[in-house]
Amino acid sequence: MLDRSSFIMVGGFLGAGKTTAVSQLARRLTGQDLRVGLITNDQSIGLVDTAVLAGSFPVEEITGGCFCCRFNSLVEASERLSRTTRPDVFIAEPVGSCTDLMAAVSFPLRNIYGDAYSVAPLTVLVDPIRAERILGLETGKTFSPNVLYVYGKQLEEAEIIAINKCDLLPLDRQDRLEAALRRAYPRAEVLRMSAREGKGVDAWLTRLTAARAAAGSAPEVDYDLYADGEALLGWLNASVSVSSPAEFDGNELLRRIAAATRQALPGVEIAHLKMTLVPTEEGGDIGVLNLVRSDGTAEISHSLKEPLAAGELLVNLRAEADPELLRESVLGALAACGCEAAIRHVEYFRPARPQPTYRMARA
Repeated sequence: MLDRSSFIMVGGFLGAGKTTAVSQLARRLTGQDLRVGLITNDQSIGLVDTAVLAGSFPVEEITGGCFCCRFNSLVEASERLSRTTRPDVFIAEPVGSCTDLMAAVSFPLRNIYGDAYSVAPLTVLVDPIRAERILGLETGKTFSPNVLYVYGKQLEEAEIIAINKCDLLPLDRQDRLEAALRRAYPRAEVLRMSAREGKGVDAWLTRLTAARAAAGSAPEVDYDLYADGEALLGWLNASVSVSSPAEFDGNELLRRIAAATRQALPGVEIAHLKMTLVPTEEGGDIGVLNLVRSDGTAEISHSLKEPLAAGELLVNLRAEADPELLRESVLGALAACGCEAAIRHVEYFRPARPQPTYRMARA
């Protein structure tokens, strides 16, 4: 048992692969006989990330705002996990549209709760194809300037920038991207890894556990630009019961819904569409789909093993578009999916202006 619990925060823009990376970290720490508690975060309820992680690890979910704005809820979630599982290590995954994590989360944890938590360096993950486009290394659809302001501020405050999904790029493009990130963000250490393949994760974990978060100051953040950038992103969470008189292929259903949703959003840049499908009958099976760019490939990261007749579907969609348009696209895709789809909950909105509980410019 450690004297203080370690607190690891894994940030990064929507679609960077944070949940897969968090799962890989947690598995490795558990393999070292350390107890791990996870804390997920979203602007609303019905988070796919929680559904994906909760089958393997103790998880608390913070909803209704980012960690920065729900700092006290973050501490309370940590305390609940401490009462139930007494984690040696907490891993927190903030909302992908959130920045200013150092000043509004890391520094308050260190300054107020330093006796309880040893805070690890802040990691920010990047999707390499998205990063290439934003840094001007490759052409392709991206976001408007104020959304890109949020993206850039995430990287500016990072102590570790982890280029995730390196399996998507040949070595020469990896080299070019790493060099560009080092030039643009010289304060950060830049690592490469593929969380889904498990490559480079051990080196990342070694770096996280070998050092504590550095002292110093956090970057300045223009909260007007930040608020406008977040508000440009439409948000949709939906919980749906799907069923059919005859058994159906749940993996194919996820692909059909993703394809129809994308088709209904021409000209819109999708930041992340993620879905889970869990059979109604118990058995522990789950299907997981991710789409992280409008021109990307919808990938099944976890396949359902057997056909099903009924299941529970979670849909999380984030895109630079009016939330009402997101609602229409998802409901239309569900209506045409070939199954009976009963909407249990749907919420669509733009994130409210961020108002951090604390903002401490220095540790």
